Parts: sequence; C-alpha cells; structure tokens
Amino acid sequence: QVQLVESGGGLVQAGGSLRVSCTASGGTFSSVAVGWFRQAPGKEREFVATVTRSGGRTSYADFVKGRFAISRDNAKNTVYLQMNSLKPEDTAVYYCASSRLTYITTMTRDYNYWGQGTQVTVSS
Repeated sequence: QVQLVESGGGLVQAGGSLRVSCTASGGTFSSVAVGWFRQAPGKEREFVATVTRSGGRTSYADFVKGRFAISRDNAKNTVYLQMNSLKPEDTAVYYCASSRLTYITTMTRDYNYWGQGTQVTVSS
C-alpha cells in the first residue's frame, strides 16, 4: 500500500511560483503513476497534472499548461509540481494520488491512494 504525503504549500502573491512535493512510502514507487489534483472551496476536485511510472510521459489540464510542470525522482520516491505564474484562481488544496494504470488518466476514480493535501493560496 502506497502512502503519500504532500508538502510545500503556502501563501504566494499572484505571478509568483511555488513547488509542492509528494513523497511516497510503502509499496514500489516506480510501479505507480502519480497525479496532482486540486479542490477549491465549494468546487469539485479537478485534475491538474499526471506523470507516468518512469516519468517519460506527462499530461496537464488546459488551465495549467505552460505554467505548471510535473516531474518525479524515483530514487527519492518523490513527485514535484512546479507552479509558475500563479493566479488567484489557482488557490486550492492540492492533492497527489497514485494509480497502477499504465496509461495516462485524468479521472479521479483511477487513482487508488491519496495524500492529505496541501493548501496553496494565491493572493491578488
């Protein structure tokens, strides 16, 4: 069973940058894809980005393309989400989750294990 812990959230001004991390324990980290999702107050959880097991393929939601970058370091059991040019509408709790599927998926139901989330707040 994979356990995921997010870190690195915080308060940043609009236009700024932040990097959040997702560190895994248990299981074999290199055998799972990892995705980032976010949930703002009163809204449903939405897909942000995902990376395959080897890190060779990534996918992004349209609203973060060109601003966010997902990467992973399997030696450190960690996935990163670098967030640049942040906007107030990026404010949300950011969650990472793991999936055993071998193809890219953006569906929350395809992710089995979830972290507790980290708050990202972007001030205007």
